[in-house]
Amino acid sequence: MLSPAKYLTRAGKGFNTIACAAVIAMMLLSSADVVLRLFGKPIPGTYEMVGLLGTIIVSFALAFTSMEKGHIAVEIFVEKLPQRAQFAIEAFTNFVSFLLFGLIAYQAYIYALDIKKSGEVSLTLQMPIYPFIFGMAVSFGLLCLLLIADFIKSLQRTVSR
Repeated sequence: MLSPAKYLTRAGKGFNTIACAAVIAMMLLSSADVVLRLFGKPIPGTYEMVGLLGTIIVSFALAFTSMEKGHIAVEIFVEKLPQRAQFAIEAFTNFVSFLLFGLIAYQAYIYALDIKKSGEVSLTLQMPIYPFIFGMAVSFGLLCLLLIADFIKSLQRTVSR
């Protein structure tokens, strides 16, 4: 049986795979549009699709980036502190990040419900945009779960040493 941490890791990797596929789709769509423009037959809605794919790329890659500690961290001052203080700062940062991204996830969810209720669609393709916003909310929710797990680990390391 898989532990909760393994489920979070799998989910983060899965979301990152979706983000990678969105990068490839964006590249192929943009390239095809440029080539077809040479023949006077641009792909309608390319600009919209690139923007929507961008939301998938950024939001779905966040959890994996957090798992891999791939974000930018300024450690010039923190690395000079005792290890216990470093873990305490890490715990605090993870908790504040959890609160921030929890708020973002909640607001994205509320916004997606509002957009769905209003029936708003994209201008050119007339495609509903609320699924993309729901996707963002879910991906930020996954990030929150990872951040709270990291917070607990950091807190345990702070207390145990």
